[in-house]
Amino acid sequence: MSDAIILAKRYFVSGMVQGVGFRYYTQAAAEKLRVSGFVRNLHDGRVEVFAMGAPQQHAEFRAMLERGPRFSTISEVQEETAAPDPQYQGGFVINPSA
Repeated sequence: MSDAIILAKRYFVSGMVQGVGFRYYTQAAAEKLRVSGFVRNLHDGRVEVFAMGAPQQHAEFRAMLERGPRFSTISEVQEETAAPDPQYQGGFVINPSA
Protein backbone atom coordinates (compact mmCIF):
# COMPACT_ATOMS: atom_id res chain seq x y z
CA MET A 1 0.00 0.00 0.00
CA SER A 2 1.28 3.44 -0.91
CA ASP A 3 1.77 6.32 1.50
CA ALA A 4 0.32 8.57 -1.21
CA ILE A 5 -3.26 7.67 -0.27
CA ILE A 6 -4.86 10.85 1.02
CA LEU A 7 -8.21 10.55 2.76
CA ALA A 8 -10.52 13.41 3.67
CA LYS A 9 -12.68 13.09 6.76
CA ARG A 10 -14.99 15.21 8.84
CA TYR A 11 -14.97 14.83 12.60
CA PHE A 12 -17.73 16.20 14.80
CA VAL A 13 -16.53 16.51 18.39
CA SER A 14 -19.10 16.74 21.18
CA GLY A 15 -18.69 17.57 24.85
CA MET A 16 -17.14 20.58 26.55
CA VAL A 17 -15.18 21.66 23.49
CA GLN A 18 -15.87 25.39 23.12
CA GLY A 19 -14.10 28.01 25.23
CA VAL A 20 -11.35 25.59 26.27
CA GLY A 21 -8.81 26.15 23.47
CA PHE A 22 -9.99 23.16 21.47
CA ARG A 23 -9.52 24.83 18.06
CA TYR A 24 -5.96 25.88 18.88
CA TYR A 25 -5.20 22.42 20.25
CA THR A 26 -6.60 20.86 17.06
CA GLN A 27 -4.56 23.18 14.85
CA ALA A 28 -1.37 22.33 16.77
CA ALA A 29 -2.12 18.59 16.57
CA ALA A 30 -2.77 18.84 12.82
CA GLU A 31 0.46 20.75 12.22
CA LYS A 32 2.43 18.23 14.28
CA LEU A 33 0.97 15.34 12.23
CA ARG A 34 1.12 17.28 8.93
CA VAL A 35 -2.64 16.98 8.44
CA SER A 36 -4.32 19.70 6.38
CA GLY A 37 -7.84 21.09 6.72
CA PHE A 38 -9.76 23.29 9.14
CA VAL A 39 -11.49 23.41 12.50
CA ARG A 40 -14.47 25.56 13.52
CA ASN A 41 -17.05 25.87 16.27
CA LEU A 42 -20.63 24.95 15.40
CA HIS A 43 -23.67 26.81 16.77
CA ASP A 44 -24.89 23.61 18.48
CA GLY A 45 -21.85 23.46 20.76
CA ARG A 46 -19.86 20.89 18.80
CA VAL A 47 -16.60 21.42 16.95
CA GLU A 48 -16.28 20.42 13.28
CA VAL A 49 -12.90 19.29 11.97
CA PHE A 50 -12.17 18.72 8.28
CA ALA A 51 -8.91 16.86 7.78
CA MET A 52 -6.92 15.45 4.87
CA GLY A 53 -4.12 12.99 5.41
CA ALA A 54 -2.93 9.41 5.12
CA PRO A 55 -4.77 6.64 7.03
CA GLN A 56 -2.09 6.53 9.75
CA GLN A 57 -2.25 10.32 10.18
CA HIS A 58 -6.03 10.09 10.61
CA ALA A 59 -5.68 7.37 13.23
CA GLU A 60 -3.26 9.48 15.30
CA PHE A 61 -5.27 12.67 14.72
CA ARG A 62 -8.53 11.07 15.86
CA ALA A 63 -6.81 9.79 19.01
CA MET A 64 -5.67 13.36 19.74
CA LEU A 65 -9.19 14.71 19.12
CA GLU A 66 -10.58 12.11 21.53
CA ARG A 67 -8.07 13.25 24.16
CA GLY A 68 -8.60 17.00 23.67
CA PRO A 69 -6.86 19.86 25.47
CA ARG A 70 -6.51 20.03 29.23
CA PHE A 71 -9.83 21.63 30.19
CA SER A 72 -12.02 19.95 27.60
CA THR A 73 -14.34 16.98 28.11
CA ILE A 74 -14.92 14.87 25.00
CA SER A 75 -18.13 12.88 25.01
CA GLU A 76 -18.12 11.73 21.38
CA VAL A 77 -16.16 11.97 18.12
CA GLN A 78 -18.28 11.20 15.05
CA GLU A 79 -16.37 10.54 11.85
CA GLU A 80 -17.52 10.57 8.23
CA THR A 81 -15.72 10.40 4.92
CA ALA A 82 -15.55 13.62 2.92
CA ALA A 83 -14.37 14.76 -0.48
CA PRO A 84 -10.84 16.21 -0.55
CA ASP A 85 -10.84 20.01 -0.88
CA PRO A 86 -7.80 21.47 -2.69
CA GLN A 87 -8.44 24.79 -0.91
CA TYR A 88 -7.02 23.28 2.29
CA GLN A 89 -4.09 21.41 0.73
CA GLY A 90 -0.89 21.98 2.68
CA GLY A 91 -2.24 23.89 5.66
CA PHE A 92 -4.57 23.79 8.65
CA VAL A 93 -6.65 26.81 9.59
CA ILE A 94 -9.17 27.91 12.19
CA ASN A 95 -12.32 28.99 10.34
CA PRO A 96 -15.04 31.31 11.65
CA SER A 97 -17.84 29.64 13.57
CA ALA A 98 -20.72 28.18 11.56
